[in-house]
Amino acid sequence: MFITDIRKEFYEVVVNQRVALLVAPDIDAICACKIIQALFHCDQVQYTLVPVSGWQDLEDMLRFYRYFVLINCGANVDLLEMLQPDDDSIFFICDTHRPVDVVNVYNDTQIKLIIKQDDDLGVPSYDDIFRDEDDDNEEGSDSGNESEGSEPSGKRRRFDEGVGGTKVRWFYEGVCDKAISKLALMFHSFLRREILFDYEQYEYHGTSAAMMFFELAWVLTKDTKDMLWWAIIGLTDQQVHDKITHIKYVTDIATMQRHVSRHSHRNEDEENSLSIDCMRISFEYDLRLTLYQHWSLYESICNSSYTSCHFKLWTLNGQKKLQEFLADMGLPLKQVRQKFNSMDMSIKENLRDVIEESANKYGMKDIRIQTFGVHFGFKNRFLASDMVHAIAALLESTEKEESDSDNFIKALDSLSRLLHSGIDLAKKKLIAVQQTIASCICTNLILSQGPFLYCYLMEGTPDVRLFSKPMALTLLCKYLLKAFVHSTRNKRCRLLPLIMAAPKDVEKGTVIVVGIPPESETSDKKNFFGRAFEKAAESTSSRTLHDHFDTSIIELKTEDRSKFLDALVTLLS
Repeated sequence: MFITDIRKEFYEVVVNQRVALLVAPDIDAICACKIIQALFHCDQVQYTLVPVSGWQDLEDMLRFYRYFVLINCGANVDLLEMLQPDDDSIFFICDTHRPVDVVNVYNDTQIKLIIKQDDDLGVPSYDDIFRDEDDDNEEGSDSGNESEGSEPSGKRRRFDEGVGGTKVRWFYEGVCDKAISKLALMFHSFLRREILFDYEQYEYHGTSAAMMFFELAWVLTKDTKDMLWWAIIGLTDQQVHDKITHIKYVTDIATMQRHVSRHSHRNEDEENSLSIDCMRISFEYDLRLTLYQHWSLYESICNSSYTSCHFKLWTLNGQKKLQEFLADMGLPLKQVRQKFNSMDMSIKENLRDVIEESANKYGMKDIRIQTFGVHFGFKNRFLASDMVHAIAALLESTEKEESDSDNFIKALDSLSRLLHSGIDLAKKKLIAVQQTIASCICTNLILSQGPFLYCYLMEGTPDVRLFSKPMALTLLCKYLLKAFVHSTRNKRCRLLPLIMAAPKDVEKGTVIVVGIPPESETSDKKNFFGRAFEKAAESTSSRTLHDHFDTSIIELKTEDRSKFLDALVTLLS
């Protein structure tokens, strides 16, 4: 059931209860978690925070609590069927994964969905999906027992289904032939499967969970600048990891911009008195260069997907073009190669305009992007995208032998302005991504399988352990497809999706597999690989683990990889 009043139907229900807060391992979920934690601390709500990396983790918590808040998990499966909880368990689900399972939508007792209904959800109507077929059979048998001379009972049963906008209606009344009744039921069952298939075949993402909880804080008049910044990071995570369309991003940016303006006007006097350690959020058009304010300009250009793909920096000609681009800007190489903070002030003041002017000459007309920045006191300045890369690097760190829960806590703590270790890890990760992309393209590791492209990272590939993590592999997959589209002359390949696999656990003999839709600026970001992976695994009896909250990410036994791919080729051809 969708919640229409987030304050009355959610917050006022849990405020006097003990709550289990179950959070998925992604940046948007962590930001949403930070916001709801702040609200719970404000009202002294008892809660237990539990990071959950997959469906199996959810099952372990059921016997301890009655009220559960699920962040970025639980909406796209039949949760009650999967978990089999007690009848008095209540689940509040704030999840960006779409489509929302129809059983969750129409369960009005145990499932409460904190989901923005302004999104194009497209949920089928109740009558189209749910019917009591036993009642149909009973009516058919009753009418069959009527005497020949009797009048029809007058009862009617309607079979409604929507296919392509056309309504097909079958009516039967009075004495109904059993064969026709069974045929009608079979027809209804077929149409029901068709509707569910059309609704469930694509996976995509809706409004940020962090934005939803910030809206709650605003309704409660308890929103702070920190909460606003966390909501902005949650939204930016969706843009950085390519989860939402550009139109959706711009629309949500406008919503956040209004809140930034409101907070800026409200706290002007307070900022003047606490200028040493105050927090200032600003909306701005900044460069599409990753971490450039915490790196050298040269390294940022080389390791940003936008510029790397445009120049094709994995080629000698691309390196030459980059040198020409730097010369066109008129910036000394000494300045370009040193830390941004050490560059001359006279250069930094006009840097964005200089880069944009030269970028336009080289065809990079959208080198600037709408985003937000934050100042902590006089010293530290971060863009929202910087925060996303830093938190992602902390969340999936492979630097030390620490558990996923330890990494989760570090990522959560980094939102409290403790970011510098995350920035350093993010730099290493981006360098690894670009080096792997260059290696894959130069050694022709991207193969056309017919209906899709395929790339497998062999054991022993540099930094392959880093790409055993789902978020890192997905980012590499998206950047690699973009780079391949820029480098290939085969126009057909530009319309194909990409499947990428990397070793997950060598001892267990498993690989992690991710599939992404074709690269396109106008793409609706809908991903069909979730259902395709399920069908391919089922048809070949492949040993797969579908435990990730994104259905387009699975684990697979290494020896089953070939037959699994063959099944996918057959299925998608």
